[in-house]
Amino acid sequence: MREKIIFLHDRRHALNSNFQLMLYIIRLKFLAPKINFYSLLCYPEKTTIMSKKLTNSSGIPYFEHQDSQTVGARGPVLLQDFILQENLAHFVRERIPERIVHAKGTGAYGKFTVTHDITKYTRAKLFSKVGNTCRMFARFSTVGGEKGSADTARDPRGFALKFYTEDGNWDLVGNNTPVFFIKDAKKFPDFIHTQKRHPKTNLKSHTMMWDFWSLNPESLHQVLILMSDRGTPYGYRHMHGFGSHTFSMINDKNERIWVKFHLKTKQGIKNFTDAEATQMAGENPDFAQEDLCNAIENGDFPKWTMYIQVMTEEESREFKWNPFDITKVWPQAEFPLIEVGEMELNEIPKNYFAHVEQSTFSPSNLIDGISFSPDKMLQGRLFSYPDAHRYRVGVNAHQLEVNRCPFATHNYQRDGFMADSRDYEDAPNYHPNSFDDIKPDPSYKKFEEELDSNRVAHFDRNENDNDHYTQPGLLYTKAMNQEDRTNLVNNIIGHMKKIDGPKRDEIINRQLCHFFRANVEMGMRIAAGLQVKLDDGIMNHAK
Repeated sequence: MREKIIFLHDRRHALNSNFQLMLYIIRLKFLAPKINFYSLLCYPEKTTIMSKKLTNSSGIPYFEHQDSQTVGARGPVLLQDFILQENLAHFVRERIPERIVHAKGTGAYGKFTVTHDITKYTRAKLFSKVGNTCRMFARFSTVGGEKGSADTARDPRGFALKFYTEDGNWDLVGNNTPVFFIKDAKKFPDFIHTQKRHPKTNLKSHTMMWDFWSLNPESLHQVLILMSDRGTPYGYRHMHGFGSHTFSMINDKNERIWVKFHLKTKQGIKNFTDAEATQMAGENPDFAQEDLCNAIENGDFPKWTMYIQVMTEEESREFKWNPFDITKVWPQAEFPLIEVGEMELNEIPKNYFAHVEQSTFSPSNLIDGISFSPDKMLQGRLFSYPDAHRYRVGVNAHQLEVNRCPFATHNYQRDGFMADSRDYEDAPNYHPNSFDDIKPDPSYKKFEEELDSNRVAHFDRNENDNDHYTQPGLLYTKAMNQEDRTNLVNNIIGHMKKIDGPKRDEIINRQLCHFFRANVEMGMRIAAGLQVKLDDGIMNHAK
C-alpha cells in the first residue's frame, strides 16, 4: 500500500481549468515517490483522519469557520454570526499595545485637491466642485512585522488615508495592492497568524505561510503580487495605493454606483530586487521612513493622483466575477480610470508617537455620498477596526489631535479612559432631551437598498465564484514583462525552499498545482527551480 496524504481540493473546490491540463497535473511525478497523487486528487474522501470537533471558546461545536453568515450570496453580513464576532474580537486583543498588523509605519500630513468633476457620481461635499481642498493625514506601513522590523521586508504595504472634511473624517484604509489574500473576514485571524511567528519557535515560518496559501487558492492573485518585486517597494513614495474594496457612491438624486479607489504615485514606480531589499534590511531597516521624512523635509513633497473606477448596479449583475470579491480586480479596459484629484504630503508630524502611533483609521469612517458594499472583507473590517482602536488606544481615541474632526462634533458619548470634555462639557448625555439644540439632519439619511435575498445561511464564498486562476494568469502573462516574470519565479523558488518539516512535499505539491492552473510555463519554471521532477511527455503541450 502506498502512503496517502490529504489533498487540498474536495469536490466543491474542483479544478476549473481544462481537462487536458487537469490530467497532466494529476500525473506529475514528484520527488516524493510514496505519494499516490492521482488517487488523492480523484478520491480524497477515501483518506480519513480522526479529528476533534471545532468549537468556540465556550466549547460549543460549530461548523462554519470559513464563510460569514449573509443575507443572500452577495448580501451584507449579519450581526448574529457570533463566531465571526468572537474570532475578530479575540484577534484584535492578542497583542498589547502595538498594532496587531501594520505595526511598523510612518506618517505625514498633507492636502488633497479636487481636480475633476465627479458630482454625477457622489454628493459628497468634498467633491462638490473642482478646486476644493482639505487637510489630510497618511500612514504607510508594512503588515506582518513588528515595530522594530525592516521596512524592506517582503510584505504588502498599508496605505491609510484620513481626509478632514466638513462632513467629518473620511478614512480610506487600503494597501499598495488592488487585491487581498482572502475574501471573507472570518478567515483573517487565521491568515495573519501564518504571517506572524511560530508559536513554538517564535520565528517567521515559510511553512505556515505556504501551507495556508496552498489550502486557500483564492490567495494566489495576491501571492503573485507579493512574490514579485512589487512585494519589496523602494520606500513609500514610489508605490501606488488602492482602496482595494468595492465601495459605493450616492449622488444628489439618491442614485448609487459601485466604485474602487486608486492612487497613482507621481514619483514613478520603483522597487527593490529581492537581493537589494535583503541588503537594505541590514544596512538601514528604517529606509522607507527615512526616505519619506528626508524628501518632505527637503521640500520634495510626494504626490499621488486619485482615480476611481465606477460600475453601475446593472453592470455588477452582469460582471463575469463577483464585483465585491477583493481577490479580483475590475479590468481597466472595461471600467477605465476616472481622474478625481491630487494628494500631496508636505508635513512630518512633530511627535511620532502622538500623531503616527496613536492615529486610527477605520473603513467605517465614511462621509455622506460615499458608502459601503456587500464586500465580505469590508463588512468584517467595519467591526474589527474600530474595535481594535478601542482596545489599543482607548474608547476616546477619536478625541486625539490626529484623529479629531477639525469641524464640529456633537454626540452623546461620554466618559471612558482619557475623556476630553471640551466638545460637550456639562451638556446632556442623553437623547432626546429638552436642553440642547442637536437635531438629526434628514438630508443625511442613509441610502435605502433592496437586498437580493431573504435567505440567511453561511454561503460558501467560492460557490459560483471559484475562478482563482484567470486573473493571476493574466497578471503573469499581460501585466509583467519578461524580467518581472523571471524575478517573480526566482523569488517564489527562494521563498518556497525554506518550507520544512514532514509536510514539506505535500505543501509544495499542492501549491504547484495552483501555479500550473494559473499558467503552465510559470508552474514548470517553479517546479524546475524546486527540483520537482515532471514527466516531460505528459507536460508536452501547445500553451
